[in-house]
Amino acid sequence: MKKINDIGELEQLYGAAVPAALNKVRDHISPKYKEWINSSNFLVLSTTGPQGTDASPRGDIGQVVKILDEKTLLLPDWRGNNRLDSLRNIVEDGRVSLLFMVPGSNNVVRVNGSAVLTAENEFTSRFSDRNNKPKTVIVIQVVEIYFQCAKALMRSKLWSSDDKSDLVPTAGDFVKEIDENFDAESYDTGYEEYAKNRMW
Repeated sequence: MKKINDIGELEQLYGAAVPAALNKVRDHISPKYKEWINSSNFLVLSTTGPQGTDASPRGDIGQVVKILDEKTLLLPDWRGNNRLDSLRNIVEDGRVSLLFMVPGSNNVVRVNGSAVLTAENEFTSRFSDRNNKPKTVIVIQVVEIYFQCAKALMRSKLWSSDDKSDLVPTAGDFVKEIDENFDAESYDTGYEEYAKNRMW
């Protein structure tokens, strides 16, 4: 395999960036981006650190983040598996990217910036509407915000009604691949009930 090691060679393959793709970048959360973010209940959080990279799905019943001001987002860290991959990366290297999605829309809003973690009550109490509080809140400083073109979601037909969930392995299947004695069926059928009181 011949690797591309030179940025000039890469740019020659693709040609110049579309001017609109460069001009659309903002350095703050404008009113229209505020509308979008307030409508989004799902994002992908991307981080990097000494151990490598990580991308983590984050979702909520309503807004997945709260907007503190035009440069700052607050993302609660609700209960998960306690691997802490994203959080460790943020502690060690604050660079983050977020992809905000809204069901039914083929556009994606992207935020690049830096983040810190806090466990201060001033921040965690902002998310206590379910009688629980997150242990930490990720405080994100926006450096860039822009919408991503719709082609990827159009190609994938992500929001189509063509449900393929029965065609892919389940979480139980993944565990059973490692441990052949694992009861994958019981795990999968019981997970929704198990998770019900462990969401927040």
